[in-house]
Amino acid sequence: MAVAGVLAELGLDVETLIAAILHDTIEDTPLRREDIAGQFGVDVADLVEGVTKLDKLKFRDRKEAAAESFRKMLLAMSRDLRVIMIKLADRLHNMRTLGAQGTEARIRIARETLEIYAPIAQRLGMSLVKSELQNLGFRALHPWRHAIIEKHIRSQPVVRRESMAQVEVKLSQGLTREGLEHRLISRIKTPWSIYHKMQGEGKSFDQVMDVFGFRVVVRGVPDCYRSLGSVHAQFKPLDGRFRDFIAIPKANGYQSLHTVLFGPYGSPIEVQIRTEEMDLIAERGIAAHWTYKHGGDTPNSAQSRAHAWIVDLIDSQRAAGSSLEFLENVKVDLFPDEVYLFTPKGRILALPRNSTALDFAYAVHTDVGNRAVAARVDKKLVPLRTKLASGQTVEIIAAKSAAPKPQWLEFVVTSKARTAIRHQLKQLEHEDAVQLGHRMLDRALEAMGSSLEKLPAKRLESFLVEHRFPRLEVFLPRSRWATGCPARPRRR
Repeated sequence: MAVAGVLAELGLDVETLIAAILHDTIEDTPLRREDIAGQFGVDVADLVEGVTKLDKLKFRDRKEAAAESFRKMLLAMSRDLRVIMIKLADRLHNMRTLGAQGTEARIRIARETLEIYAPIAQRLGMSLVKSELQNLGFRALHPWRHAIIEKHIRSQPVVRRESMAQVEVKLSQGLTREGLEHRLISRIKTPWSIYHKMQGEGKSFDQVMDVFGFRVVVRGVPDCYRSLGSVHAQFKPLDGRFRDFIAIPKANGYQSLHTVLFGPYGSPIEVQIRTEEMDLIAERGIAAHWTYKHGGDTPNSAQSRAHAWIVDLIDSQRAAGSSLEFLENVKVDLFPDEVYLFTPKGRILALPRNSTALDFAYAVHTDVGNRAVAARVDKKLVPLRTKLASGQTVEIIAAKSAAPKPQWLEFVVTSKARTAIRHQLKQLEHEDAVQLGHRMLDRALEAMGSSLEKLPAKRLESFLVEHRFPRLEVFLPRSRWATGCPARPRRR
């Protein structure tokens, strides 16, 4: 009944609600598929049977037997999308009642939810379901972190709440002056979204929270663009932060205008502008088809895009050599914050979005990165600064004489690449300084009729001890000053 309640809130059709109520009956009672078909129709029986098969699937992790299970799930989705919607509602109810499980089961179910089910909900455009799954999964995996962030959200200072109210009033007044019927909603961040941004972008809690978020919902598409002009008249937009997902919808059917404004208190204002239908699709995804019939069959609708995605997956499944290969193909679509790349031998590497060929080289091995000179992406020769996209095969061209350059730090995005480059540059600087010191010292000794090789070992050792140098290599970078090398001119 709880699963049916979730789907009823999303506005699903009667057949789906009946199947949701009955979804455990074939597995847990003597009832057969034929009995359900006789009383409620073939469609309901097919849905119940489809969900029953999914319930038997056990996801252990992304690398093992989950591959075959995942393939079966997507094949079931291809026959009727409502199967996965019942499964997602069932998983949401499981997460809401996760406290009844033991510690090990809680961690397993929560990780499985974050890795598999939340991304599927996102890919199907079901933002409300995705957000709740992510937040409940985060709370189960990291209860203390969740509790601390939630406490901070609730204890936001009165000054910030008052500032947000003032911004809301100013935006609303501007829209009203333009004669635009609208709903203006302030967007509240969830603990998961804050934690994810802190982790992914290396930001502090205060930096993440120091952003005002609003959603403007209007009647039609022309009103969206008029609203954009209105909000830009109220607050200046940040250059390069405007995105038009109405003209170019996201893969899951999401449509909206996104802009970021200069706030009056130094805080950015994130504004999303969309129609009522777009807002419904943004929150409910493919479920919006049953709630909002008008326009539900257009090519831009979330449901038709989901069908197209699944058809592509089925084609991919036929072409894949194994279930594991198929799963990797699916992951390319399911995890949009990462790019999945292939080595020439078929190894898969996950890198952050906007990673370059050089990031890939360092992900393969630090030595490969240090010796990289170019790359082949899908067999085409490209420079190391080339940004990569999911599904590409990348081959790094290396040379023994090559070495990292300071300019590399300007375009790499991964911490591993950045750390390795800095370390190697320091090492090279030290080696260069040692060689220069060696030459300078030799020249000075030569002027006195000696050389470093002729110098008695005991005399050299006593000199190093006297001047507190643990070994010669530490002294040599500084020996240029000891040998009378002129100092660099100071900058004025």
